[in-house]
Amino acid sequence: MAIYALGGLEPRIHSTAFIHPQATVIGDVTIGAESSVWPSAVLRGDEGAIVVGKRTSIQDCSVIHTTAEWPTTIGDRCVIGHIVHLEGCTVEDEALVGNGAVVLHRAIIRTHALVGSNAVVPADLEVPSQAMALGVPAKILPDSVDPEAMILGGVESYVQKALLYRSQLRRLD
Repeated sequence: MAIYALGGLEPRIHSTAFIHPQATVIGDVTIGAESSVWPSAVLRGDEGAIVVGKRTSIQDCSVIHTTAEWPTTIGDRCVIGHIVHLEGCTVEDEALVGNGAVVLHRAIIRTHALVGSNAVVPADLEVPSQAMALGVPAKILPDSVDPEAMILGGVESYVQKALLYRSQLRRLD
């Protein structure tokens, strides 16, 4: 796996986290227990801090970045889908950001909220708890998320998948 210090900034990765060998983690990045970072995902903490809580998945080809002014914080038990871009934003606990979505500076995705696939959450938008953000730019659909059915099953699926990969992934070449 590609884990890099940048000057004095070194990633802090919990011993139970799974970082795929083709993922990249650089600089001021903290990754919590039982979290997973999948192939081609990049977490680049060069200008500010990135914090990923526990039991959170950062899926294939996602890019997590930050700015000098705005860290990127992802809570516990979150699902960050494939090809997601998060920058200078906050994703609270038990939230889901769907495939191909973009969440920009100072946006807040509250606990039990969902950002739909390919949605763009512009700077400063807050997605309330149990709401969906859909479209470009994202529009809010309040009270439309069932966390148990729409988020937490995905969390558990990726925790189990990471355990399988930790024990059985092997390179053949």
